[in-house]
Amino acid sequence: MPGSVRSRRKSAPVSSQTALIPSDNSYLQRILNAKVYDIAIETSLDSARNLSKRLGNKILLKREDQQPVFSFKLRGAYNKMAHLSAEQLARGVICASAGNHAQGVAMSAKRLGCRAVIVMPVTTPSVKVSAVQGLGGEVVLHGDSYSDAYGRAIELEREQGLTFVHPFDDPDVIAGQGTIAMEILRQHQGPLDAIFVAIGGGGLISGVAAYIKAVRPEIKVIGVQTRDSDAMVRSVKAGKRVTLNDVGLFSDGTAVKLVGEETFRIARALVDDYVVVDTDAVCAAIKDVFEDTRSILEPAGALGVAAVKQYVAEKGCKGQTFAAITCGANMNFDRLRFVAERAEVGEQREAVFGVTIPEERGSFKRFCELIGPRSVTEFNYRISDSAQAHVFVGVGTPKREDAQKLARQFAKHGFPAVDLTDDELAKQHVRHMVGGRSELARDERLFRFIFPERPGALMRFLSSMNPEWNISLFHYRNQGADYGRILVGLQVPRKDNAAFKRFLDSLNYPCVEETDNPAYRMFLR
Repeated sequence: MPGSVRSRRKSAPVSSQTALIPSDNSYLQRILNAKVYDIAIETSLDSARNLSKRLGNKILLKREDQQPVFSFKLRGAYNKMAHLSAEQLARGVICASAGNHAQGVAMSAKRLGCRAVIVMPVTTPSVKVSAVQGLGGEVVLHGDSYSDAYGRAIELEREQGLTFVHPFDDPDVIAGQGTIAMEILRQHQGPLDAIFVAIGGGGLISGVAAYIKAVRPEIKVIGVQTRDSDAMVRSVKAGKRVTLNDVGLFSDGTAVKLVGEETFRIARALVDDYVVVDTDAVCAAIKDVFEDTRSILEPAGALGVAAVKQYVAEKGCKGQTFAAITCGANMNFDRLRFVAERAEVGEQREAVFGVTIPEERGSFKRFCELIGPRSVTEFNYRISDSAQAHVFVGVGTPKREDAQKLARQFAKHGFPAVDLTDDELAKQHVRHMVGGRSELARDERLFRFIFPERPGALMRFLSSMNPEWNISLFHYRNQGADYGRILVGLQVPRKDNAAFKRFLDSLNYPCVEETDNPAYRMFLR
C-alpha cells in the first residue's frame, strides 16, 4: 500500500462538505460549547526547532501528551459524561478502551462522583492499566483488541444497567476532541498548511476536521494510520466501513478493527488526505520528538510527526507550516529498547546488510576497511564454513541511497551483499540469532571487550592483532552509550600466548575472558 492515500473528497465548497453532517447535530456549535476545561488543560503548541530545521518547514507540535492523563482522550470523555443526566451518572458508566480513553473516563468519573467500569484488551500496556486503577476505575481485561473489549463492554452495559461512554463514535466525544483544533487556531493565527492527526476509531480527526473545515477550510486535515491498523484508509477507499481481521499492537492506541459509523461519515466528507506509516517511521518520530522536547511519546502519539516527515519527503515541501497532534504519552518503559533499536532504521540512518566474505586470513580486516569512517551499529559473525562466512552488519548512513552505494562497493571488492534494511525477519529475529556452535572453532578463546564508541576503535583492535590469529566469532551492537560491548572469539596458537597477552595489555580496553562460561559452552562452543 502506498505511503499516502488520497481520500474520495474533492475540493468542494465548505457548504457542501458540512451539508453531509445533519443540521440538528452542528459540530461547530457543539465544539464551541464543549465542557472540557473543568478537567482538561489548554495544551501548548510548540515549535519543533530541530525537526523544522532538518525538514526545511515549520513543524508545530500540539502537545496533548501534557494532559493530566497524558492523552487527548480526557476531553471527549469528560464532555460526554458532563452532558449525562444525574440518573445516568448514578447508574455508573462503562467504556471499552485500549487505555487512554479509559483513563479519561476514570478521571472524569472521579470528578463527577460516579462508578466507572473499564473493559480493556489484555494486550494493553501495564502502565495504562495501572493508571486506570489508580484513578478508581474497575478494570476488566478481555480480548486482544479494542473491538474484542467493546463486545464485552456492551454485554456488561446490558447486564448491569450502566451508561456506555463510547471512545470515538459519539457526537459529544467528537466535539470534545474538536476543542484541540479550536486551540490550535487560537494559538497560531498565521499561515497553516496542514494538520496531521492520528486515527484509531476516528473521533479525534472527526472533531478536528469538523472545526477546521467550518472555520479555516483552506487548511488541509490529513489522517495518519499504521500499515497494520489502517481501517479508516481502507474504508474510505472502499466507500464503506471495512472491518480488519487483525490489527497491529505496537501502536495500541490506534489498534481498531472497525472505525465508527459517524466518524467514517465525517472523515469521508472532510478529511483531505491520508498517510500510512510503518513501525520504523513511528520509532524515528518518537526519537525526533524526544530530541526537541525531552518528552517520550507512545507510538500512537508519534503518528502525526511520522506522517509529516513522510509527507514532506514525498511532496518535496519547503517553507510550509505543519501541525502534528502529539496525542499521547502512555509508553511502557520496557518498549524503549525496541524503539531505540528501530529508530535509526526508521530515520534511514542505519542500513543493514547480509555480507558474504571469504574465510581467509585478513578478509575480516579488509571488509572493515571498506566500511571506513562510517559508524558500525552492529556486527554479527560466527565461523561456520571453511570457504566463506556470512556477516550480519549494520552501518550508519546519512541517506537511504548511501546504503545502495555501499552495497555496490562491497560487491566490487569481493564481498557480495544483500540489503536487509527493510526486511522484517532480519530486523526482528535473524539479527539476534546469528551464531551457534561451530566445528571449526577449535582452540577458540572467548573475550568480552569494552570499546570506546569513537571512530577507529575497531580498526585499532584489528590493526594491533597478529594476522595469524583468526577471528572465529564477533558480536557487537551499538546501544547508544559512550562504550560498546563486544564479544570476540579468537583462535590463538599456544606458542603465541605471551604475544597475545602483550596485545591485550597494549589495547588498554577493559577485557574479561569467557572461555569457561557455561552459557558459551552450552550454545556457542
